[in-house]
Amino acid sequence: MSGSASPIRIGFVLHVMQVAGAEMLVAETIRRLGSKIDPVVLCLDGVGQLGETMRGEGVPVVALGRRPGFDLRVARRMANEIAHRRLEVVHAHQYTPFFYTALARTFVRRPLFVMFTEHGRHFPDTVSLKRRLMNRYILSRLADDINGVCGFSARSLAIVDGFRNHEIDVIPNGIDMPRYDSELSKPEMRSRLGLPANRRYVICVARFHPVKDHAMLLRAFAMAAASRLDVDLLLAGDGPLRSDLEKLARELGISARVRFLGVRDDVAALLQASDVFALTSVSEAASITLLEAMGSRLPVVVTNVGGNPEFVADGEHGYLVPRGDTATAGQRLGELLDDKVRARAMGEAGRRRVECEFQLDRTVSEYYRRYAAAAGMRRKTAA
Repeated sequence: MSGSASPIRIGFVLHVMQVAGAEMLVAETIRRLGSKIDPVVLCLDGVGQLGETMRGEGVPVVALGRRPGFDLRVARRMANEIAHRRLEVVHAHQYTPFFYTALARTFVRRPLFVMFTEHGRHFPDTVSLKRRLMNRYILSRLADDINGVCGFSARSLAIVDGFRNHEIDVIPNGIDMPRYDSELSKPEMRSRLGLPANRRYVICVARFHPVKDHAMLLRAFAMAAASRLDVDLLLAGDGPLRSDLEKLARELGISARVRFLGVRDDVAALLQASDVFALTSVSEAASITLLEAMGSRLPVVVTNVGGNPEFVADGEHGYLVPRGDTATAGQRLGELLDDKVRARAMGEAGRRRVECEFQLDRTVSEYYRRYAAAAGMRRKTAA
């Protein structure tokens, strides 16, 4: 970085530091860059479980206390934090955090570099004409760098949200590959996790939210499991739909074969203990859990939505199935459970794909390259 070698003063803006994709990416970015940055995490809505963890690691995490609806005071509070901490870079993850960051920028007198990274998308993905016009002619001008974690997210910013297309590029998500290696065999890993070693497992790692459509997965699993009595379903995650999904499992007659595991901090081990990964979302962007599964050498069955086809080549790394197509998903799960040779080949192909294109170090390095270039320019101008 040109200019001073002192740490880059940077703020990361999110809704809340919960255990989720964008938030985990921010936490890992902070950890990996270490003394290269002087970070603060600015949360619109609350600190969250991960935020408390980051505080324990010595990272300032500030809750801005957003109220329902449009809250201009949040922008002013953020501007005060930016000024007080003399931030050089602010990196907003997701649209609403960026919206308030852009407003805050109008209250800040010092030079500031604003980056906006888009992750997931709502479903159905529609916005008003008013918002499109505001994005195109106002908010686009208040961001210095706009990017998405996959091509789907980047295209959606331009096509759906109306941001100027020529300013949007992609910084692919990535995972920490060594975390998904183990010297233990699957039966050994299962025993360590307290799972019967003589069973086989389909696994899904996702919050219990309508967009993830676990109901489709339960029905597809019920179809595949009917003639494969040694297979169980592992559901890692939690959320508002848990009781509904437990009820559905009972209605389908598979409750004894579905394990609701809750939020786990040993996802890598669970993946390594499993045989097939499934994700039946109605919408996805760059799913970290999908990359983790591929990095763990698991063949996958995922819906052909959002960024999923950017990671999974149908028939090569697993199978893409239409959104809501329970019968096809059940058939594909069965095929992978029955053909161990094909499943193993697909898992190995997925691992190679992630190794080549989706490693976390590359993601963090690209973020830092942009932070450093921006801070260097501003320090040179101020000198």
